[in-house]
Amino acid sequence: MLDIIKNDPWLAPYSKAIEGRHNYFLERLNDLTQVGKITLSDFASGHLWFGLHHTAEGWVFREWAPNATEIFLIGTFNGWQRLESYKLKRMASGVWEVKIPAERIHHEDLYKLHVSWEGGTGERIPAWCKRVVQDEVTFIFSAQVWEPEERYKFRHSPFKPDTSPLLIYETHVGMSTEEEKVGSYNEFREKILPRVKENGYNTIQIMAIQEHPYYGSFGYHVSSFFAPSSRNGTPEELRELIDTAHGMGIAVIMDIVHSHAVKNETEGLARMDGSCDLYFHSDPERRNHKAWDSLCFDYKKDEVLHFLLSNCKYWLEEFQFDGFRFDGVTSMIYRSHGLEESFSGYEDYYNAGQDGDAICYLTLANRLIHEINPHAITIAEEVSGMPGLALKTKAGGYGFDYRMAMNIPDFWIKLIKEKDDEDWFPSTIWWETTNRRSDEKTISYAESHDQALVGDKTIIFRLIDADMYWFMSKLTSSPYSVDRGIALHKMIRLVTATTINGGYLNFMGNEFGHPEWIDFPRKGNNWSYKYARRQWNLADDQNLKYHYLGDFDKAMITLIKTQPNFQSTSLVKIWDKDDDNILAYMRDELLFVYNFHPQRSYSDYGILVPQGEYEIILDTDSKEFGGFGLNDDTIHHFTQYDPLYAPDDKGWLKLYMPARTATVMKKKLQ
Repeated sequence: MLDIIKNDPWLAPYSKAIEGRHNYFLERLNDLTQVGKITLSDFASGHLWFGLHHTAEGWVFREWAPNATEIFLIGTFNGWQRLESYKLKRMASGVWEVKIPAERIHHEDLYKLHVSWEGGTGERIPAWCKRVVQDEVTFIFSAQVWEPEERYKFRHSPFKPDTSPLLIYETHVGMSTEEEKVGSYNEFREKILPRVKENGYNTIQIMAIQEHPYYGSFGYHVSSFFAPSSRNGTPEELRELIDTAHGMGIAVIMDIVHSHAVKNETEGLARMDGSCDLYFHSDPERRNHKAWDSLCFDYKKDEVLHFLLSNCKYWLEEFQFDGFRFDGVTSMIYRSHGLEESFSGYEDYYNAGQDGDAICYLTLANRLIHEINPHAITIAEEVSGMPGLALKTKAGGYGFDYRMAMNIPDFWIKLIKEKDDEDWFPSTIWWETTNRRSDEKTISYAESHDQALVGDKTIIFRLIDADMYWFMSKLTSSPYSVDRGIALHKMIRLVTATTINGGYLNFMGNEFGHPEWIDFPRKGNNWSYKYARRQWNLADDQNLKYHYLGDFDKAMITLIKTQPNFQSTSLVKIWDKDDDNILAYMRDELLFVYNFHPQRSYSDYGILVPQGEYEIILDTDSKEFGGFGLNDDTIHHFTQYDPLYAPDDKGWLKLYMPARTATVMKKKLQ
């Protein structure tokens, strides 16, 4: 019996389906590795064969295009003409090849394919190309030869991420600049990495790396899977960014998109050789993702597995990324893409609605990634709660290291929108922040980029709204909305970050309450970059209140990092009383106490804790974090003896709890 079923007896009725998936993975693994004659990494080496390569004999180019009848390599090196010496020859299995003398093609030359098929022709960007650039005048995309005389040499290799715990700063290079423009890899390396280091995060998750035609897609409509976005700079500059992060002790995770592809034909994989189903499903209903207006891969095809697995290996080895956050996993593993599904019971995970080939691909991808780099990190962005995602493959799982706790941000937004402050019940908060499978690690977060997009609101903007425009100066008195927003912003983050069992994530700028939303340049906003940037000056200006939130976030992250393996310490609820809006829990010697009530402050409020002496080490109400300083944090607190609980070595801790505050206390060792 697989461990996944042993760990959860409620899965026993579905053992046949679970074991069937696992056996199918093993079967496909044997197919791809020729029953162990080669490794999975050997199989996933398509990027070393396909595409344009400079060899000792000259240049060689290969493309998989079984439906094509004729292919020419065209570019600046031949006047974009279809010349016989640049005509590809058809090889076996639909592969085309051409060999060209070394002196004809040079670094930074532009090129494309001119492909003919029965009934049509078209220019295409090669599927395996490693760099794509856009003309600033015509806005046309072309592949670009990238063969510099000297490639960037990594100085901090190998690198081992710190996962105790994983503290992720979710980033987007383009919008990381304060100026109204697209930010660069170099600017991010010089200006943002030091901020990440200073704030205490040990990992960055970078969005929008794979090339995408539409900037406003946030990088989720990928066209060229092997090309780092040229909007932000060169491949060598991306390599230097990653290497510099490693030198600072910061791991770099890539937000990888293997769940779908952009529909664009001249830029992407769509109709590469004139056929609609080269990399995608033959059935139009399965090929077209109606919600995302994109194309869905057919994970049953060996060629698709070869392409996507090679893509994982490419980013790991060529750029030394430390792992991936896989986007759109729910969309991959359900034929319905998870749309309008309730996922109310286990039967929803094991009916005929799942895509077994997509599930197998994800399992293979995790096997490959950890074969290449045992210290690599993989995270699943998945909303349905599918069991086993973040469980080892040998246990019957999919092999991810973590899964996103996507219920938590949804909970906070729903709570803020729909409940009065008096109805923020601690029992519900505890349930939502700790409700997870005991054998799977999660990444907890209060909000990510999803909650910051136009059409939605960040937590701080929902709490304070338009008053942020007028009352965030320390030189003016604060209305109730601002004081409330600052207080709750800190409390929400503290309870989310300190109840983790794996890691914590924050989207860049949200730690200091970045105002407004994210809106990329588009026709509707006159192609403005005003809302596609980060206003770091707000956090740096000591005359504004934003720095209070940023300072608290830094103190919170520091606290977590100072406790060895914080994420794996026992998490024990000590007290919750909905009538009082009080919540308390412990992690080893740390005691976390919250008063969520908007009006009631409590004197000598008793909670039952292990006997001893306690001191306050973090207080959301401290004046240095924009609070009122109602507690004297220098006072040490001692438990009061109660003979009823003395056999359990427990006593009553009597505390002053101001309304809408939280404190972290540390039990002093005897």
